[in-house]
Amino acid sequence: MSVWQAVVAVCLGCYALKLAGLSAPRRVLDHPGVRRFAALVPVALLAALIAVQSFTHGQALDLDWPRTAGLGAAVAALLLRAPFLAVLAAAAAVTALLRLAGL
Repeated sequence: MSVWQAVVAVCLGCYALKLAGLSAPRRVLDHPGVRRFAALVPVALLAALIAVQSFTHGQALDLDWPRTAGLGAAVAALLLRAPFLAVLAAAAAVTALLRLAGL
Protein backbone atom coordinates (compact mmCIF):
# COMPACT_ATOMS: atom_id res chain seq x y z
CA MET A 1 0.00 0.00 0.00
CA SER A 2 1.40 3.38 -0.94
CA VAL A 3 1.36 6.42 1.30
CA TRP A 4 -1.36 8.09 -0.75
CA GLN A 5 -3.59 5.04 -0.59
CA ALA A 6 -3.20 5.06 3.20
CA VAL A 7 -4.02 8.79 3.33
CA VAL A 8 -7.16 8.29 1.23
CA ALA A 9 -8.21 5.29 3.35
CA VAL A 10 -7.79 7.27 6.57
CA CYS A 11 -9.70 10.23 5.10
CA LEU A 12 -12.58 7.98 4.10
CA GLY A 13 -12.58 6.33 7.53
CA CYS A 14 -12.68 9.72 9.27
CA TYR A 15 -15.50 10.87 7.03
CA ALA A 16 -17.48 7.68 7.70
CA LEU A 17 -16.96 8.06 11.45
CA LYS A 18 -18.12 11.68 11.34
CA LEU A 19 -21.14 10.71 9.22
CA ALA A 20 -22.03 7.94 11.68
CA GLY A 21 -21.96 10.45 14.54
CA LEU A 22 -24.15 12.91 12.66
CA SER A 23 -26.68 10.26 11.69
CA ALA A 24 -27.06 8.80 15.20
CA PRO A 25 -30.66 8.90 16.43
CA ARG A 26 -31.55 11.49 19.07
CA ARG A 27 -32.64 8.81 21.58
CA VAL A 28 -29.13 7.35 21.48
CA LEU A 29 -27.53 10.76 22.01
CA ASP A 30 -29.86 11.58 24.91
CA HIS A 31 -28.95 8.40 26.81
CA PRO A 32 -27.21 9.31 30.13
CA GLY A 33 -24.36 6.88 29.50
CA VAL A 34 -23.60 8.39 26.11
CA ARG A 35 -23.74 11.92 27.54
CA ARG A 36 -21.34 10.98 30.36
CA PHE A 37 -19.00 9.25 27.91
CA ALA A 38 -19.01 12.29 25.60
CA ALA A 39 -18.22 14.58 28.54
CA LEU A 40 -15.30 12.47 29.83
CA VAL A 41 -13.58 11.32 26.63
CA PRO A 42 -12.02 14.70 25.71
CA VAL A 43 -10.47 14.98 29.19
CA ALA A 44 -9.03 11.46 28.97
CA LEU A 45 -7.67 12.03 25.47
CA LEU A 46 -6.06 15.32 26.46
CA ALA A 47 -4.47 13.72 29.53
CA ALA A 48 -3.12 10.88 27.38
CA LEU A 49 -1.72 13.34 24.84
CA ILE A 50 -0.02 15.35 27.58
CA ALA A 51 1.48 12.19 29.10
CA VAL A 52 2.81 10.96 25.75
CA GLN A 53 4.27 14.34 24.82
CA SER A 54 5.79 14.91 28.26
CA PHE A 55 7.31 11.55 29.07
CA THR A 56 8.37 10.00 25.77
CA HIS A 57 10.93 10.65 23.08
CA GLY A 58 10.28 8.65 19.92
CA GLN A 59 9.42 5.12 21.02
CA ALA A 60 11.22 5.28 24.38
CA LEU A 61 10.18 6.47 27.80
CA ASP A 62 12.20 9.58 28.58
CA LEU A 63 11.94 11.61 31.77
CA ASP A 64 12.98 15.04 30.49
CA TRP A 65 13.33 17.07 33.69
CA PRO A 66 12.74 20.55 32.23
CA ARG A 67 9.61 19.36 30.42
CA THR A 68 8.36 17.59 33.55
CA ALA A 69 9.01 20.68 35.68
CA GLY A 70 7.15 22.80 33.13
CA LEU A 71 4.21 20.43 33.35
CA GLY A 72 4.35 20.72 37.13
CA ALA A 73 4.35 24.51 36.87
CA ALA A 74 1.30 24.33 34.62
CA VAL A 75 -0.50 22.10 37.10
CA ALA A 76 0.37 24.47 39.96
CA ALA A 77 -0.91 27.45 37.95
CA LEU A 78 -4.12 25.56 37.17
CA LEU A 79 -4.63 24.74 40.84
CA LEU A 80 -4.22 28.45 41.61
CA ARG A 81 -6.93 29.11 38.98
CA ALA A 82 -4.64 31.19 36.78
CA PRO A 83 -5.86 32.24 33.33
CA PHE A 84 -4.97 29.92 30.46
CA LEU A 85 -2.30 32.22 29.02
CA ALA A 86 -0.66 32.49 32.43
CA VAL A 87 -0.61 28.68 32.68
CA LEU A 88 1.12 28.47 29.30
CA ALA A 89 3.56 31.23 30.21
CA ALA A 90 4.46 29.56 33.52
CA ALA A 91 5.09 26.20 31.86
CA ALA A 92 7.15 27.75 29.08
CA ALA A 93 9.16 29.94 31.46
CA VAL A 94 10.04 27.11 33.83
CA THR A 95 11.01 24.81 30.96
CA ALA A 96 13.07 27.49 29.25
CA LEU A 97 14.87 28.51 32.45
CA LEU A 98 15.78 24.92 33.26
CA ARG A 99 17.02 24.31 29.71
CA LEU A 100 19.03 27.53 29.92
CA ALA A 101 20.55 26.29 33.18
CA GLY A 102 21.69 23.17 31.33
CA LEU A 103 19.40 20.57 32.87
